Amino acid sequence: MSTPDIRVEKGHAEPEEVAAITAILLARAAARPSEAPAHRGRPKAGWRRLEREGGFRAPHSWH
Repeated sequence: MSTPDIRVEKGHAEPEEVAAITAILLARAAARPSEAPAHRGRPKAGWRRLEREGGFRAPHSWH
């Protein structure tokens, strides 16, 4: 027996309801965005490599 692709976790969905949600999900997956979102690159990484940091930071410093 094969495992279904969509499973109802709570309640009882009729076959028509499962078919409707499947059609909606497939339509959204097939839809192409009209315009590609603009990618804004970050000028600097949001994380720091600890091996490039100084060995000591004063306890009262903010950085």
